[in-house]
Amino acid sequence: MSDNKLNVLMFIAVADTGQGEYTTGWTGSGASTSDKKVGVVGLTCFDLRRLGKIDWVGMVGHLQDKIGNVYKDLDVSFKSYPDDNSVDPEAYKSAIDERKAGDAVIIFTPDPTHYPIALYAIERGLHVLITKPATQLLEHHQHLIDAARAKGVVVFVEHHKRFDPVYSDARARAQELGEFNFFQAWMSQPKLQLDTFKAWAGKESDISYYLSSHHIDIHCWIMQGRGVPTRVVASAATGIATSEPFNCVPQTEDTITLLVDWESISGPKHRGTAVYTASWTAPLKAGIHTAQHWYYMGAKGEITVDQAHRGYDVVYDSTGKNSMKYSPSETGHFDGQRGYGYVSIEKFIDAAREVNAGKAKATDFDGHGLPTIANTVLTTAILHAGRISLDEKRAVYIKQDGDKWAFQ
Repeated sequence: MSDNKLNVLMFIAVADTGQGEYTTGWTGSGASTSDKKVGVVGLTCFDLRRLGKIDWVGMVGHLQDKIGNVYKDLDVSFKSYPDDNSVDPEAYKSAIDERKAGDAVIIFTPDPTHYPIALYAIERGLHVLITKPATQLLEHHQHLIDAARAKGVVVFVEHHKRFDPVYSDARARAQELGEFNFFQAWMSQPKLQLDTFKAWAGKESDISYYLSSHHIDIHCWIMQGRGVPTRVVASAATGIATSEPFNCVPQTEDTITLLVDWESISGPKHRGTAVYTASWTAPLKAGIHTAQHWYYMGAKGEITVDQAHRGYDVVYDSTGKNSMKYSPSETGHFDGQRGYGYVSIEKFIDAAREVNAGKAKATDFDGHGLPTIANTVLTTAILHAGRISLDEKRAVYIKQDGDKWAFQ
């Protein structure tokens, strides 16, 4: 590293998993037609290199060169692991082995791979940013917390909704509304996503992990230090994903709802209820790529948020609505630094650089309201409990045992 610039190794999903939509704007069926037409992660890292925060960039996965000729002074060069014409599921190990302690790893790969890649990187002293969900299993999440503390490295979960100005303001205002009483969240995407994510839908993960992780984390963030989840009961709708023309595997759910009981830390008699619903079978012509809204009620007031309609719409024949700012600045440079997806990655880069410079300890960020691996454990607990509830058709209880969480 030079001048405290960070070396960053990105793990991005191969095209046919669909997760390239957010990283590079490329899916198994070709260029994304969503509002993330050139992705977010790769573009952000290249721009942070232009701004002097990142030095070297490496990638394990897939990248389409769609941005190098669009923005001024944007160096999109990177080292590829393995070479662009081969596939090696163990490539992450050799790529990480080439890095040195203090470098950073960004993981945007299928859900089951988050834990092994993150753990391998942490154990070698690398800072890690993991896309949501951090892990699918509560025990894996807690293992990453312990590993990160032992190595003194920064580990964030890319819960970018925390950096949405509306969500952030709503979280602050919720603190003024007294004891929590009720929370309801809905997030959905159109049926075409069943084609985009067909490689893993119902096989390696589900729609609750993929979408409800956004709003469950927001609610857990609101409740941090104020309340804890105690019981989860899940229900699912089925039949669309597994039918023509999608023909997903038989265990694929269309819509998943988690009913979660919460208990106040300060007032034991206060209990609240939360309902988190996620679906990827919304109508194709709903007019939005992602419906996302939630409602919070406290003892002294309520909050309603609808981020599917942000008061400013740009609609293209090819992609529909576009919420990302991809248009260049007046100087020709990338101009999307205020987007919450960009801010989420930049916060991680800044934290890693501060630790490398000796200005902070990795654990300092647990107290800053940031989505550190320690601060997001209850999000994973709720998601994992929901999966158990669906599979075993029972309520799952969440209990705290010392500094650990467990199911009953």
